[in-house]
Amino acid sequence: MIPVLVVNSGSSSFKYQLIDMQTEATLASGLVERIGEDIGRAKHTVYPAAALGANAPAVVDASYVQEIPIADHTAGFQVMIDAFAANGPALADHPPIAVGHRVVHGGARFFEPTLITPLVEINISDLSVLAPLHNPANLAGIVAAREAFADVPHVAVFDTAFHQTLPPAAYTYAIDRKLAATHRIRRYGFHGTSHKFVSEAAAAFVGRPNSELRQIVFHLGNGASVTAIDRGHSVETSMGLTPLEGLVMGTRSGDLDPAVLFHLARREGMTIDELDDLLNKRSGLIGMAGMSDHRDLKAAIEDGDRHALLAYEVYVHRLRAYAGAYLAQLGGVDVISFTAGVGENAPLVRSSALETLGFAGIEIDSERNLSPERGTRVISTDASPVTVLVVPTDEELEIARQTLSVARS
Repeated sequence: MIPVLVVNSGSSSFKYQLIDMQTEATLASGLVERIGEDIGRAKHTVYPAAALGANAPAVVDASYVQEIPIADHTAGFQVMIDAFAANGPALADHPPIAVGHRVVHGGARFFEPTLITPLVEINISDLSVLAPLHNPANLAGIVAAREAFADVPHVAVFDTAFHQTLPPAAYTYAIDRKLAATHRIRRYGFHGTSHKFVSEAAAAFVGRPNSELRQIVFHLGNGASVTAIDRGHSVETSMGLTPLEGLVMGTRSGDLDPAVLFHLARREGMTIDELDDLLNKRSGLIGMAGMSDHRDLKAAIEDGDRHALLAYEVYVHRLRAYAGAYLAQLGGVDVISFTAGVGENAPLVRSSALETLGFAGIEIDSERNLSPERGTRVISTDASPVTVLVVPTDEELEIARQTLSVARS
């Protein structure tokens, strides 16, 4: 086995997976949460990895849950290590050869997976000004993990790294250039690990080199983004300085006239923090319809809820606008992929997003689109010049792959 441990740390929780990179099968996964509260919670799941390939369904062998005080991330990693020892696979028998960490914001400094050193930690901390909710939490996990696994390399994989190939015309905001430079204001893009994984998986599935394809990838979950990928390189993406820009999301507004904020500040007396909360937590689908889950939205529409219907129409309108814009940026498209929770499980969203794009050679097969089949699959017709796919994303596996590449270099 070639075990790699993947860690995704939040401010009061972290997720983990132990992946055997010889087979790309998940050996175990878990979630440690409620860190710093009176009672924390840890869930550890073990998989029958010997029977799994990279794309096989994850058949759960057993899950174990415990509730105990977890003071901080350091204590959380000890809980994780104890869970491996008690429930398997024992890390003493399958020690990770490296640990990969998801880091949300790499700014313009990090454009590839990076071996973590004290200097890299300082840079991640410095970039917290661009991602105050994420980078400090990611760094807390890194510090604790490096203490727990001191003898193996640790690698940072940045959500923004894949988008470092954006051309200046795509990442530059039209504001005072000196002010922008001073405060590092530009478009960075996010979900890059997912967009990279899906675009490469799509190329492999259609049997063509990624270096030949023009692709559009829709990552549609509670957070959502779309990326135009030209021959393996991100050339345009919907998220910007933060993950707030772009598509309509579960609780985020996406694109908005900045003057709306001035208007609300003047007329409603809203503060900066209140406006931040409004756009990130009380907008998008939940702001328009009172719900953020597409299953609830669909049920509400079927019950005649006009607010839910309008929210869905606004959501789809934005998807079509970006699809059309990226078709123009790429000069055409060869493959379009849908991924993440909504992209993989909401056939109506997929068909609605593309139904006006027949002029560009995009033809959806209704039966294929509605099929309950899982895994990577074609949903376009055999005659469609553009191949449309559903591609399940696997950000943890992509992090593990990138981590292994650095550990072996």
